[in-house]
Amino acid sequence: MSGAELERLADEAELRRSAELYARGADRRDKALWASIVTADCVIEAPGIRLEGREQIVAALDIMAQLYIATQHRVHNQTVSITGDSASGETYSVAEHLSLIDGRKSLLTWAIRYQDRWRREQRQWRFTQRTLLIDWTETRSLD
Repeated sequence: MSGAELERLADEAELRRSAELYARGADRRDKALWASIVTADCVIEAPGIRLEGREQIVAALDIMAQLYIATQHRVHNQTVSITGDSASGETYSVAEHLSLIDGRKSLLTWAIRYQDRWRREQRQWRFTQRTLLIDWTETRSLD
């Protein structure tokens, strides 16, 4: 295997790791972690939501904590294209959101495809954009 192939594999692993850290940061409400994996000018979009810049993105964790008792995000397949210090790709995820509604627990599940863009800064891949597309949702009551 050539040096260029090894570098590509290392970059792909780091890009996947950024998605995994994003999921962990969301579930742990870890502001420092989220701040470390997004660029200062990052934009995150989801249906009805647009967050611009690191401050707004990190502050969204407080809103998530108010809406949900707990969340669990799982990263599945990811495809990426790397050109120098820029990358783009698609990351599949499932996100589960546990709520308490009228004294009953409810679980909202999203099947997600993120349209991602990254930039390598100071030898670390950081998100510059994440667009969250929801393919379907499921809500169910829990006992």
